[in-house]
Amino acid sequence: MNVNEQYAEGFSENNGVKIFYRDYGPVDGDPILMVHGLGAQLVHWPPHLITFLQAHNFRPITYDNRDVGLSSRFLGTPSFVLDYIKYFLRLPIKSEYTIDDMANDGAKLLETLNIKQAHVLGTSMGGMIAQIISAQYPQKVKSFTLIASTASAPSPINAPSKAVRDLMMERSKNPNASVEEVIKREIKFVSLIGMEGRVVDTPEFREETIKNLDRAQDGSGYARQLLSILASKDRLKKIQKIKAPTLIIHGKQDPMIRLKNAYKMHKLIPHSKLKIIDDMRHLIEPEILLQFEGDLLDHLQLAS
Repeated sequence: MNVNEQYAEGFSENNGVKIFYRDYGPVDGDPILMVHGLGAQLVHWPPHLITFLQAHNFRPITYDNRDVGLSSRFLGTPSFVLDYIKYFLRLPIKSEYTIDDMANDGAKLLETLNIKQAHVLGTSMGGMIAQIISAQYPQKVKSFTLIASTASAPSPINAPSKAVRDLMMERSKNPNASVEEVIKREIKFVSLIGMEGRVVDTPEFREETIKNLDRAQDGSGYARQLLSILASKDRLKKIQKIKAPTLIIHGKQDPMIRLKNAYKMHKLIPHSKLKIIDDMRHLIEPEILLQFEGDLLDHLQLAS
């Protein structure tokens, strides 16, 4: 099943920052705001997740976080050596903007679309952003779905695997890599964080990577978004204020955000439910969605 091409697109604005969004509809569907992760554009949402939601009369609303895709870009260039030293020494790090600023972008988008209340679904960094939306704007949130994320501040003892970390740093330092370099890096990265044994290097994957690269124009925002994560404080107290029904989904084999983070959030978020997927790493492949779509649908429909 392919994603419906009859969607609406436009810009929302938050204190001068333009946020590009895509509203898949249907207009009379129950809105669900989808917040994506580090460096991801709205086109990176799995089509099978979008179509699943539409098939059950939900209205997926996706957007490019600030600094990626068609949304506003910032100009600062992180000092990698100094910032990495600060990260390992647990010293304060300054960033162009904060995770809280990105949460405000999402809340403003709902206002732009005249949506008083929506379901909120966030994955990875998008889950961090969505935690703040859910905690700070409880009146706007019907339900909260948190996938492959964490509420803890980044630290060397709770970091991604070394292989993942090395690729993240390489991408941060080389935003203007050649097309072939980007393709090779994406193949390696998705092989690490996607389902084990999946063949990633296909003509379709290469074509999609090139198309997404053309849309993004450059990858400079990745490093600034990563810095905003490294500069953030933990949200362990904040998530205890979440009032919306919460479903936490996490992969047992996630090499980017360890499973212990899911257990900790489940303990702290009131009335939350936890679904652990044995063969899931960090991505939502069709086989992974099949394993939690029933839980997700029950969760969303109970809160509608």
